[in-house]
Parts: sequence; C-alpha cells; structure tokens
Amino acid sequence: MRSSMRFIIAGIMALIGLFTYFTATQDNPITGESQRVRFTPEQEIALGLEAAPQMAEQMGGLHPSDDVQNYVNTVGQTVVQGSAAKKSPYQFQFHVLADPKTVNAFALPGGQIFITAALLAQLQNEAQLAGVLGHEVGHVIGRHAAEHMAKGQLTQILVGAAGVAGSGDGGGQHAAMIASMVGNMINLKYGRSDELESDALGIRFIAEAGFDPRAMAGVMDILEKASGGARGGVEWLQTHPNPGNRRESIKQEIAEKFPDGVKAPRGLGNPQRLDAVQRLL
Repeated sequence: MRSSMRFIIAGIMALIGLFTYFTATQDNPITGESQRVRFTPEQEIALGLEAAPQMAEQMGGLHPSDDVQNYVNTVGQTVVQGSAAKKSPYQFQFHVLADPKTVNAFALPGGQIFITAALLAQLQNEAQLAGVLGHEVGHVIGRHAAEHMAKGQLTQILVGAAGVAGSGDGGGQHAAMIASMVGNMINLKYGRSDELESDALGIRFIAEAGFDPRAMAGVMDILEKASGGARGGVEWLQTHPNPGNRRESIKQEIAEKFPDGVKAPRGLGNPQRLDAVQRLL
C-alpha cells in the first residue's frame, strides 16, 4: 500500500512539473520562436542586475580603467542600437573583467554582458569585438538563461519525484541520480544549440549595425588557439561546440544570409581605438 502511494505521489509531482513546463510558453518577437519560459523580461533584468556584482567579484573584479569600460560599452551599444536587438525590452550593459588569463565572455539574463581583459587583448579588430558582444547579445535575446532555468526547475521536480517513487526500497538515491544525469544531458544538448543560435544572431546584429560579420570567423581562431586543443575528440560532451566547427557554421550562415556579398559600411571598425584600449589592459 505504501509503495503504491509513493508511486501515486511521484506521478502527481511529475505530471504537475511537466504540465507547468509545457504550458508556460512565450513568443519571442525577434527570433519568432515560441519558448518555454516562466520569467518575464522584467524579471530577467532584475535577476541579471542582482547577480552582476557577485559574478564580477568571482571573476576577479572589473577592469579599473574607465576608458576600457566606456570603449567596450560604446561598441556594444553600437551593436544593440543599430540592430533588431534595439526592439527588445532588455537593458544592455557591457563590462570588462580584469582577468588577464581567462579567455571568455558571457551574458547574464536581462542584458548584463561581460568580456575578460584576456579575450579583449587578443582581438585583432573592432569587428571581432562587436562579434563577441553580438554573440552574447544573442544569448540574451534568445532568452537562453530563462529557458535553462525552466528546464532546471523541471529537472528538479522530476528528480524529486524519482526519489519519492524509489524511497523505502533502497533504490531512491539511484533513481534520483539517473534522473539527474538524464536532465543534465538534456540541458547540455540545448547548451550546444544555444551557442550556434547565438552565433547566427550575432552575425545578424553586427551586420545590421554595419560591421563585417566575417570577423566572427577570426574570433573562432582565437578561441581555438586559447583552448590549446584540449577538447580532443569529445566535442559532443562540451558545453560549447568546437571552435573549428563553429567557424564553418559561421561561414555557412554568412553565405546564406548574404548571397550577393557582404556590405559593411563600418568594415572592421576603428583600429586606432582598439589599439589604444588594448595598451591599457
């Protein structure tokens, strides 16, 4: 009797979790997708603003130069204001982290975007910087963090249901572990897909803002060199797709979007401004 009750409770928990996940949908006006998210854009903005100081502290703090910060924010705002990203409700702010060793850039929900000094120092032109920032803007516009939070909530509910169903017979922990592993693999798959979508959105946004989107392929060269070939043959187990494969996807996306050739009034950007900022890093 107790075993039957556990399975009934577990089933109810799972059904509620699945119903909530699959019915909480919102349309994305920029990507055209119908997404399973529970947060509003306003809630995403609040989450990002709340998390930004702590995130910066964990990464060694912000770079102390106002000139560096203002420059990167100016390039980022140029991408946003010159593209469809301007139509979004998000409040984009671009920050440089002081970290001189870690080659990285990332976005928090709602528009807080970070790039490390290590990556900024290696960029060869302003269009590459626009590409890095445009890619991160793509994560925000694509609402990838909100999607992952929704998936994470569903995973927690299913793991809890599996634990309830298996409790009392020694199998609860094992069932929960298996459910958690499955949930993590689902989230990992979506993470890889998110990166490719953000590449495509980044191409769109920087091209609309007048930068040459072909510069994004050069960013992949930098990331590949920074990885030192550590990925080996297990690309599918990584959160990010292999930079070499992303490079080919970027080239294909550009060829499809610009069959008559790329027209980029800003070209590769202003080399003097980037050089001046890189000397401050």
